[in-house]
Amino acid sequence: MDVPSEIKAMQGEMTEWRRDFHSHPELGFEEVRTSNIVAEKLESWGLEVHRAIGKTGLVGVLKGRPGNASIGLRADMDALAMEEANAFGHRSTTPNRMHACGHDGHTAMLLGAAKYLAQTRNFAGTVNFIFQPAEEGLAGAKAMVDDGLFDQFPCDSVYGIHNDPGTSLGLVNVRAGGMLAAVDYFVIRVRGEGCHGGQPHKGIDPISASAHILTVLQTIVARNVNPVDTAVISVGQIHAGTHDIVIPDIVEIRGSVRTLKPETRDLVEHHFKRAVHGTAQAQGAVAEIEYRRAYPPTINTPDEAAIASSVASKIVGEKNILGSEPSWTAGEDFAFMLEKRPGAYLFFGQKEPGRGGVALHNPEYDFNDNLLPLGAGFFARLTEQVLG
Repeated sequence: MDVPSEIKAMQGEMTEWRRDFHSHPELGFEEVRTSNIVAEKLESWGLEVHRAIGKTGLVGVLKGRPGNASIGLRADMDALAMEEANAFGHRSTTPNRMHACGHDGHTAMLLGAAKYLAQTRNFAGTVNFIFQPAEEGLAGAKAMVDDGLFDQFPCDSVYGIHNDPGTSLGLVNVRAGGMLAAVDYFVIRVRGEGCHGGQPHKGIDPISASAHILTVLQTIVARNVNPVDTAVISVGQIHAGTHDIVIPDIVEIRGSVRTLKPETRDLVEHHFKRAVHGTAQAQGAVAEIEYRRAYPPTINTPDEAAIASSVASKIVGEKNILGSEPSWTAGEDFAFMLEKRPGAYLFFGQKEPGRGGVALHNPEYDFNDNLLPLGAGFFARLTEQVLG
């Protein structure tokens, strides 16, 4: 493995950083403590630090030998609003806050790469270390882009990585094309006419109409999307009524839509709206729809995916690169950065016997600290190769 010896020696230090972040989780756009610590460390290593980009986001700028090329390396910093079930010493100290997705580890890995590159500067050009807030549903990447991220800090390409508890430590999933799905959210309000539960003929039942809508939603994918494409429509919430013998006026249905291709995203939205309105009308009800496009699909560009794969193969070995894994139907706001700049997003396995295998967003999840040198080493070697 081509992990720099300096980074291997740094594993204990990175573990301390990571576990401190884990003990003090902060939600999206509230990462004040985390960003302060990151900024202090970057400044102590001689980086130029720029704060308040996307509210609590920051960028550390490091220049090597003279050169015009530039690269962006990104880590997310936010935690989730959930209670931690772990009992180890570095568990969350904040109620209903937990690093259940490994962003504490992502931040520590990028800090490790920054410290190494600040010491060695074995590259020509500029590295922009992007520490991003609010990945978990609040589009912190978009907030940074909207604040002029790539105008202030030009990047010829941009890269990010995520831990994968379902894959063994030492395996890396990367390829060109769609890695993660677009995520859209919907709210449907089905309006009828309330009445007595024993006299349903005197009203319009929005619950009955909603049942038909739930059924027709599942036919959108089955009968309108090409079977070789991927689309998922999931209803997560239904709210209606106040009493057993009262037919209510309104039913609220909430859920998400996930697609891998922009054209499939457009197709599903069109058929979704048509099906919901038409089905409600057929039942004598009226449907109001809020349909919000949240995250675009995460799509790796071919050249940058090839570069990332080449570097990762030196870190973990060529036989340990997974280049044909199916796309995930989870979403990732790094997609907003990939819409503006070429780049690649990779999954690094972290599962080992007895550690690192608990699923993301689970109350017993913890980042595997043995992944820290691999991730930091990847970022470091990527910079040295791209800016070589």
